Order: sequence, then structure tokens, then C-alpha cells
Amino acid sequence: MAVSQTRQQPQSLKALMGVRDLILGGSVRPGERLSELAIAEKLGISRTPIRAALARLEQEGLLELIASGGFAVRGFTREEVIDAIELRGMLEGTAARLAAERGAAPARMKAIKDLVRALDDAVCDRPEDMDFERYVELNAAFHTTLAGLAGSETIRREIERVTRLPFASPSAFLDKQADVPAFRQSLLVGQAQHKAIVNAIELREGGRAEGLAREHARLARQNLEYVIAEDRSLLRRVPALALVGE
Repeated sequence: MAVSQTRQQPQSLKALMGVRDLILGGSVRPGERLSELAIAEKLGISRTPIRAALARLEQEGLLELIASGGFAVRGFTREEVIDAIELRGMLEGTAARLAAERGAAPARMKAIKDLVRALDDAVCDRPEDMDFERYVELNAAFHTTLAGLAGSETIRREIERVTRLPFASPSAFLDKQADVPAFRQSLLVGQAQHKAIVNAIELREGGRAEGLAREHARLARQNLEYVIAEDRSLLRRVPALALVGE
């Protein structure tokens, strides 16, 4: 995928992150039905991108379809969240290893290296100067490209499936989360891991590529556990676990 194709329409991204933030911010309870109209009015966005965002979040596992029509909020256990992230890491690790061992097509390698360079521009050296919206878009494109790098439709399809599990999507970020310095710093670590994964694949180092990809997924788990166990005061600013039970 070319870098120029990764930018979403601003309203689409605003709707997706805004609805996700409402869900995870405790504004609605598990089992509660979401109103398209009420959300559109609250976020100041038309109903079309809101409708698309609700469908996307149902795919991610944050919402569930209800018999009467529309979507309701799901609740999760902590174990579900951790297992979903771990499973994504295992599958992405396999994708990276196979790409290294089999050799990725030159066009695919160029695409993922272009994405890494574009991510560098979005991240910058100082977390406070980061273009967070651009990072979200490019990070999603990186992971999509990685999933298909080995040319295995089976692996690509399974990664797509697992990223629909709760919190497992590599793009499951929140607007408020971007304001936390520790989180922004973790994105610098994540970008260093992106580079290392691509380097290992290019050098045909399958075991290293797999290990790096798994470690990269664990960064999301570490961010989650930091909020849960080490600094619960962040829940007031980053209520990412409002729907997650202990």
C-alpha cells in the first residue's frame, strides 16, 4: 500500500476515535444501546461517518449487534483483553517470520519501508510534537501491510479476524490517551520496533522477526497494565478500561 493511500478522511477518523472514546470513557454502560443521532449531535459529526464508525467498532469487538437493531456496548474481562493482544502478537510474529523465511515481494517490502519512513515524520523526536492522527493512520497501514507481507492469505485473514477481538486492534487508540506523556513516549518505542521488524525481515532473520513482532504487540499490553496496576489515577484521564472487569 502506498503511503499516499493511507490517509483517511478527517471526519471518518474523528468519528471512529470519538465514538471509541465515548464507549471507553464510561459514558455508556455494557448492554446499553447506542443512538446514532445522539452520538452525531454530541460529536458534531454527520450520521454517515458515525454509522461507519459503529460498524467498525462492532468488528473490533467493542460493540455487539442487538436483535432490535443497532449496536450495544460490550463488557470484557481483563483476561479477554490480555489474551486478544497476545494472540495478535503470535499471529503477527508468524507473519513476520514467514516473510523473512520465504522472502517478501520487492513491491511489498518497498511499501512497508515507505510506511516506516512516513511514521518517522509523524513521530518526530519530541513526543509533544507528534502528529497523532497521522500516526494512527500510518500505524494501521503498517500492520495491514505486515499481515500480507509473506503472501499468505491464510495468515492475513486470521490476523484480520483476531484484530476484531476487544482491544486487539493495533489502532485501538483514544483521543485522551494521546495527552499522556508516557503513552506518547511508548509510541517512540513502538516506532523503533517497526524499524527492527522490517530490518529483520529484509535480512531474512525469521526467528528475530517473529520475536520482535511479538514484543511489539506486548507494548500494547504493557500500556494497558500500566493503567490498571501502576497508576490508576490515569483512569480519570484515560478511561480505556471503563468496560473491563478485574
